[in-house]
Order: sequence, then structure tokens, then C-alpha cells
Amino acid sequence: MTAPVQTLLLADAREAADLAAFLGRLLRYDRAAAVRIQAGGARGGQSGSLAVFGRPPSFEVLAIRTARLAERDDTGTAAAAALDVTVSAGELLESIEGAELAVPSAVTGPPWAGVLPPRGGWREQPGLPVVPELRAAVAAAVAEFRARDEALPPEQRVRAERDRIGREIWSRTLGGTTLPLRAVHAAQSLGFLRPAPPGSPGGAALLAAGGWLRLRTPYGSIAVRTGGLGGLTVTPTTGRPA
Repeated sequence: MTAPVQTLLLADAREAADLAAFLGRLLRYDRAAAVRIQAGGARGGQSGSLAVFGRPPSFEVLAIRTARLAERDDTGTAAAAALDVTVSAGELLESIEGAELAVPSAVTGPPWAGVLPPRGGWREQPGLPVVPELRAAVAAAVAEFRARDEALPPEQRVRAERDRIGREIWSRTLGGTTLPLRAVHAAQSLGFLRPAPPGSPGGAALLAAGGWLRLRTPYGSIAVRTGGLGGLTVTPTTGRPA
């Protein structure tokens, strides 16, 4: 592992465990995954926060996991200064120990890391189904894909035709919203649609800002540009651990 550029102290070990689980899921899709991390110290009486952005390649979305930073470490020193860097997801995962993580040296960022959703200005959008209905919609779409794939004649069972079917299914919008179903599929696959832990806000919300849509849950968010992203590869990934 490369030498760390900074050490961050999270609010508690559970925050670190949740972050580690998120990184592990990203790495199941791409062993060479990079993540962009942004951290800021406490201000205005509020604790600092850490945001980790990743892009699972099968979905063409951005996945976002946030965590609270401890206000002070054991020596009374501020737990984090402002930080914005792209690093190896694998090295970041390896660095997590207890509630502490060592930020690895920067890597050359992939193109998506230069275009992130806005920090503010988000407005809640109506029409999003409840979480059980979101999970049911993904399950129904996966079943449809499998049925249509199995019905293909042998000569048509090629990647291009499967991608065409997948693009048609996963580009459908959900309920009364403009959120593409692939965003919900990504949330399910990354473990963001689990039942909310006791004492935390439950459910999911749909937000919009600056040409982006964001599906927010207690476990993380999925952001997608409403202008669309080219080159979709949307073959269902059910069967991979969530």
C-alpha cells in the first residue's frame, strides 16, 4: 500500500464498517475501482463529514456513501482538514481499522470523477414508491430480462441483443418519477435498500438539483444525470452479493 496522505477518524466503528461494506461491494464489480473522497472538518457547531463517490460499471450511475467524522481525536487535534482526492478503493478499504482510516496517495482519476453532483440545492420530488415496492420493481425487471433472454433464438443470444433488452428494461422510469430503473437496481445491488436501522430515518427519497436526480436512503445515495449517459451496459447483475 502507498503511504497515506492523511488519517481520518470517523464518529464510531459502525460508520467505518458501513463504509468498508460499501467499498467491498464496489470492488466486486471492479477490482481496480477508484473512488473520489471529500472530507471537511467541523464548522458551525456541526461535526465534519466524509463523502465517498464510486461508479459501479454495470449501472452508469454514481454511488455515494457518507459518514460522520469525529470532532476531535484523542489528542484534541481536529480529526480532519479539508480533503478532496481520488484514490484506489482497494487501498482505502485495506486502510480501515476500527474507526480510523488512512487516506492513500492519489491516483489518476477516471473521467467520471471530474463530474460530481452539486452539494446543495436539492429539492425533494414526488411520486417515489416505498422501499418494498422499489425492491419488487427490481425483482420484476430481473425476471423479465431472464425470460426474454431465454426466449431468444440461439443465433440472437449475443451480447449486443442482451444489451438492447437490458437498455430497454433498465431505462424505464419508475412510478410517477423520471428516475430510471437502473438507479434503483444499483441501489439494491449496493445494499442501499435494506430496512432502515432502528432510530434512523426510514424509507427513501428522490431529490433533484442541477440536472441530476438522487435516490437517497439511510445507507447511501445513487445519483444519475437526467441528461443521460451514453454507452450503457445494463445486463442484470443479480446474483452478485449485495
